[in-house]
Amino acid sequence: MTTTTPTTVNPLALDDERPATDGAAHHGDAIPARDLRRAAWACSLGSALEYYDFALYTLASALIFGPLFFPEQTPEMRLIASFGTYFLGFAIRPLGGILFGLLGDRLGRKFVLSATVLLMGVSSALIGALPTFQTAGYLAPVLLVVLRLLQGLGAGAEQAGAAVMMTEYAPAGRRGFYAALPFLGIQIGTLLAAAVYLLMVSDPARITETWLWRVPFLLSVIIIGVGLYMRLRLKESPTFIRMQAHKRTSDNPLKSVLKDSRRTLLIGVGLRLAENGGSSIYQALAVSFIVGVIGLKGPVGVITLICAALVGACTVPIAGKLSDAFGRVVVYRGFAILQLLLAFPVWWILSLGNVVASVIAIAIALGIGTWGMFGTQAALMPELFGARHRYMGVSLAREASAAIAGGIAPMVGAAIIAVVVSMNPDDPQAAVGAWFPIACYLALLTLATIYTTFKMPETRNRDLDDPQDATHARAVPF
Repeated sequence: MTTTTPTTVNPLALDDERPATDGAAHHGDAIPARDLRRAAWACSLGSALEYYDFALYTLASALIFGPLFFPEQTPEMRLIASFGTYFLGFAIRPLGGILFGLLGDRLGRKFVLSATVLLMGVSSALIGALPTFQTAGYLAPVLLVVLRLLQGLGAGAEQAGAAVMMTEYAPAGRRGFYAALPFLGIQIGTLLAAAVYLLMVSDPARITETWLWRVPFLLSVIIIGVGLYMRLRLKESPTFIRMQAHKRTSDNPLKSVLKDSRRTLLIGVGLRLAENGGSSIYQALAVSFIVGVIGLKGPVGVITLICAALVGACTVPIAGKLSDAFGRVVVYRGFAILQLLLAFPVWWILSLGNVVASVIAIAIALGIGTWGMFGTQAALMPELFGARHRYMGVSLAREASAAIAGGIAPMVGAAIIAVVVSMNPDDPQAAVGAWFPIACYLALLTLATIYTTFKMPETRNRDLDDPQDATHARAVPF
């Protein structure tokens, strides 16, 4: 297989007259630079706007939703309840992946990307209008759960759709870089959400007594207009257009995936255990741990995520380029090993209660180790699956792992803290000792991913029009 030498390209500064093309990628079809640039903008900034919504909920569940919607519980149970609603958004994501995966493989990638931004934007804006437990009793957490489920449905297809679209647009030799751009957008969305909270939620105790906590969610109405405008102007992916022209689209991509791609799905889930689990553990559980258990004061949790997002915004496109140069598997494995090596030192540092050290530790662990896997995964996951059921396959693999690892991880961590406290009821500092079993949990997830990387084929620069999964080319016992 001939490999194209990777070239550094700024997708926002391409000459409109110069075609961005690569015969290995699209069988000689020239992709106008204007279309490639528009796809980069629509997928990257669209993901940034959409994951502004999702990151808002992550921060709120760690910092303020407990006293707002579950005030009758003990602090430990309040945290579990808050992260329980967080988990529900992940639990329903496989359903969103199936629903929008069917539409994405039958009606096109563009349609789904427009629908998901609308669904998440409306759901998040309505969270900002919810009554709290103080005014509506148990109806308040019920409504919160409903809107969280709708958020999860939209998120279940967003990352898969953006990654598939950019992978199918990009030339071979540069797929890793271009496919990582929507995932860079997710870092930007996290950064925007954290910045808004830094400005408006400097004191969680004070903010829960005012209406200011609603403002970041209500701002989501802007996302609906901007996101729809960008996505509706986007052209359909070249691969899907060719499938339609040759009448090769699948009537039942779910059946096709479950019949022909079971092993590929297992690989996809295994790859995501460390990345998705690590991301949720550091973004939600670690922030809650240093604020609620260790007792660090001020907006330290939000500042931590801002620093991590800044590091991640640099790491994600670099990881994509590294995967173009050295291969997807070896780069992914390298970042997973880094996360494993950092797990125990980072959580030990968090237990010490030093603000500067905690911020630096999470920024490195999350921003480099976890989000390095994230950037590498952008092209890797779409390349694993065949063309006729690619959207469905990526959606199912991503969101099944989101429910197994990502959504449940903060809740498992909160439960670990509660168990440690119950075992030492007379020790006011007992919860601090939970850092070690939490680090063990993260290490187990990461080891499972490292194992998976030894049981999969290299996918770099494979023919994206091939209806067969990449795993069919090289059978490795799982």
